[in-house]
Amino acid sequence: MRSKRYSENTIKTYCDALKTFLKYYSAKDIEDITNKDVIDYNNDYIRKHNYSASFQNQTVNAIKLFFKTVLNSKMETETIHRPKSGKQLPNVLSKEEVKKILEACANLKHRAMLTLIYSCGLRRSELLNLTFEHVDANRKLLIIKSAKGNKDRITPLSEKVLALLRDYYKAYKPQKYLFEGMYGGQYDERSLASVLKRAVTMANIKKPVTLHWLRHSYATHLLEAGTDLRYIQELLGHSRSETTEIYTHVSTKNIQNIKSPFDDLDM
Repeated sequence: MRSKRYSENTIKTYCDALKTFLKYYSAKDIEDITNKDVIDYNNDYIRKHNYSASFQNQTVNAIKLFFKTVLNSKMETETIHRPKSGKQLPNVLSKEEVKKILEACANLKHRAMLTLIYSCGLRRSELLNLTFEHVDANRKLLIIKSAKGNKDRITPLSEKVLALLRDYYKAYKPQKYLFEGMYGGQYDERSLASVLKRAVTMANIKKPVTLHWLRHSYATHLLEAGTDLRYIQELLGHSRSETTEIYTHVSTKNIQNIKSPFDDLDM
């Protein structure tokens, strides 16, 4: 996987999924595992524990890669069951809710991190991997290196965000990463999630907000402001336009102008 330049996160996910699968069939020789075993694992383990369709897909990918590439076995990997993809809509916050969350951050570093995620539509790992070289203040751009799918992309930085980053840098003076832990080094992803959780609580928002909600909100608010979907696709780093088009289903720009037939009833 490393020779194919898979990300370390993907490698860990695949290895963990495969390890769990092989431990489940530890009483069998690996060469004796068949397609039926994969189907039984899906029904008796994944579905029984109510794991997500995404987890099931990752497990299938790991099994296929291992048996086809590593073992070169006779298992018919192409016939392994995959879950039917769902049509779940992304969770989106209003601009007012985002404002409340950011204003609830009294700590300058915490506010800078959450602001950058929302203002640039970043994934958690993309924020934590940022270094000084990724901020092009002269061109007002943020350069995101080796993101999901090992792709680079750029996203604009507003003057307000740049001013916030300058204040943060003067106060904290990080050495390597843009955002570092108390004792240096890359900021911990669990600590980042806790930062958001505290801000949401302080803002008195009852929704189960996650960091990815800020990315979804960024994309939806861009769409509602009239930004072309093709640009949003580039800004988010989506490979397929269909992935970006899901935000058209949660944008309220045009939906709010639709008149309900109830209003025409003489009640």
